[in-house]
Amino acid sequence: MQHYEYKVVPAPAEGERARGAKTTEARMAVALASTINAEAREGWEYVRSDMLQTTERTGLSKRRQVYVSLLVFRRPVEAAATEATATEAAPKSFFRLGRLTGRAESAAPAVAPKLLLERDGGAAPKLGPAEPPEEGTAAKKVSETPS
Repeated sequence: MQHYEYKVVPAPAEGERARGAKTTEARMAVALASTINAEAREGWEYVRSDMLQTTERTGLSKRRQVYVSLLVFRRPVEAAATEATATEAAPKSFFRLGRLTGRAESAAPAVAPKLLLERDGGAAPKLGPAEPPEEGTAAKKVSETPS
């Protein structure tokens, strides 16, 4: 099954001037096309346009209803990356919800920590000016590893 990553950007509010675009509709079409083409160059596929209603503050205590136009794009994601990002993207409070429902908190998926760098001895680095690496340090070990 194909998995997708989605991106939502605001639609252009004003048209762009272009040669041959004399009407408001034509200028808006140019602005919309340039936004879609810019996202397509980055690998995003246009899906649809949505209009959402929201409230906006006007002054200290007044609010008004406004409509916001959004453009939705998507691009395929590899299956391995999808599983990793799904567990990372889930809010932590989602897994703590088990306390309220009586389910064990261990229901959270276990994600193994990624090993970024091996350290020798576990000592904190020294502060001060840079010094050449000593014999047998991690810097030498890294340079000796085959590429």
